[in-house]
Amino acid sequence: MTPQQYCQQKTAESGSSFYYSFMFLPKQKREAITALYAFCREVDDIADECTDFNIAQTKLNWWRTEIESLYQDKPQHPVSKALLAPITTYQLNAEHFIEIIDGMEMDLKFNRYEDFKQLQLYCYRVASVVGLLSAQIFGFNNRKTLKFAHDLGLAFQLTNIVRDVGEDARRGRIYLPLDELAKFEVTEDDILHSRESIAVKNLLNHQIKRAESYYDRALRELPAEDRGNQRVGLMMAAIYRTLLREIKVDGAEKVLNSRTSLGALRKIYLALQVWIKTF
Repeated sequence: MTPQQYCQQKTAESGSSFYYSFMFLPKQKREAITALYAFCREVDDIADECTDFNIAQTKLNWWRTEIESLYQDKPQHPVSKALLAPITTYQLNAEHFIEIIDGMEMDLKFNRYEDFKQLQLYCYRVASVVGLLSAQIFGFNNRKTLKFAHDLGLAFQLTNIVRDVGEDARRGRIYLPLDELAKFEVTEDDILHSRESIAVKNLLNHQIKRAESYYDRALRELPAEDRGNQRVGLMMAAIYRTLLREIKVDGAEKVLNSRTSLGALRKIYLALQVWIKTF
């Protein structure tokens, strides 16, 4: 199995909505973005699946060293080998890869966030930075596009947080800001024990409104001259924003006990719609 095949398999197995957008890219960019996403999956899986803190920390530290090796042209892991060409072709910054690892390390050290400011740092590291790297791969002419990529990444992560409230709670994690739980008169136990209520619904609708505001902000920030270059980001936005709206229509509190998702055909349809509109 080649490094590219490894990354392709890793990305496909994740079942991510992003996968359906990558299909529309030319080969070189598709392989680059797939390698980036595979890297994110590798380090995210450590935080999600490794229950021993010391082992997880050791694995993340190994990846820090591996990023150093990658930028010295000495990659060992299939994902790093697949990234070797893209980091030069698209001028990808090593510090951004370290930021992503720092974000995953936060998952080892924190399972609560006191307020949105604290949560925002986590979202920046695990999502906005990925957005910045993706924008580099997709290409841009106007540096304002980086602001679009930053805020779109944040919107994606806020969508993930809403979608995964119940799943995260079963791991003992609450990503909803604790001061907002208090504001809406929701307790940690309500979340951890999947208690559906009007208060929980109102809390989650507040999170949905915030995510929507970041989608709106990102789309306003994208310069017209870069809409074509960034059409894959726009495809992902269409898919994720539709998911967010589905959650609200279904009843936001339902995410405590079930996971809303869109079917593969619908994701492809949404991506294709954006592809046509941006030509």
